[in-house]
Amino acid sequence: MEDKSRITIDTQGHVLLLGLNRPEKRNAFDLQMLRELAEAFTLYHKDAELRCLVLYAHGDHFSAGLDLAEVGPAVASGGALFPEGLVDPFGLYGQRLEKPFLCAVRGFCLTIGVELLLAADIRIAERDARIAQMEVRRGIMPFGGGTLRWPQMTGWGNAMRYLLTGEELLADEALRIGLVQEVVEVGAGLERARALAERIAAQAPLAVRAILRSARLNLEQGQDAAMGVLLEQTRALMQSEDALEGMMSFIERREARFQGK
Repeated sequence: MEDKSRITIDTQGHVLLLGLNRPEKRNAFDLQMLRELAEAFTLYHKDAELRCLVLYAHGDHFSAGLDLAEVGPAVASGGALFPEGLVDPFGLYGQRLEKPFLCAVRGFCLTIGVELLLAADIRIAERDARIAQMEVRRGIMPFGGGTLRWPQMTGWGNAMRYLLTGEELLADEALRIGLVQEVVEVGAGLERARALAERIAAQAPLAVRAILRSARLNLEQGQDAAMGVLLEQTRALMQSEDALEGMMSFIERREARFQGK
């Protein structure tokens, strides 16, 4: 039915699994799906018990891109992709996520699907993934971060090779140029991403968030800006209960039990 939820939500311990749930349309994004995705990201952002997020897709394809018949006119007329006050899953236009986000793709991963992949901190592709930033073939340009993140992640030449032609690349080529971090067999993407997410969620939450902030600051404002607050960030972490727990677990030769304090 058309009124069904476009995003499934499943909490497993400290990990939040979000599934794109419009498989009959190859998970093409309409306005409802965009809103529900932002709502789910906001839930993750606000819940201190949730430490890592995995985005995946139901069905055989991650996403065929935007449902242009609905979303195109809304954007052209000046409408926002996401309601005000919600976390922007693309990390561009509104409140930004401050916790880690992993993405697992399979089958078609087109246009806005690629930009969601690029927005993730760690990216997994199943071997059947077919990735294409094909806006140029429709007379438009990427507006969800593609022009910003492709060059950062893959280098200028590799980025322009695909941004300017709109051609697709397969999983192994995506791995070669750094667009994804791992390629797994078909059907294994969610399992692998969840395993990594559980590993991340077992670490000290304050330290994970501090690492993300430091790395993003360096990427966006340069090394001097990141170095300027590096010791301040480190000293703050050293005063945390988690840092004490980390030290005690080392001394006692046991797994640490971090509380995010």
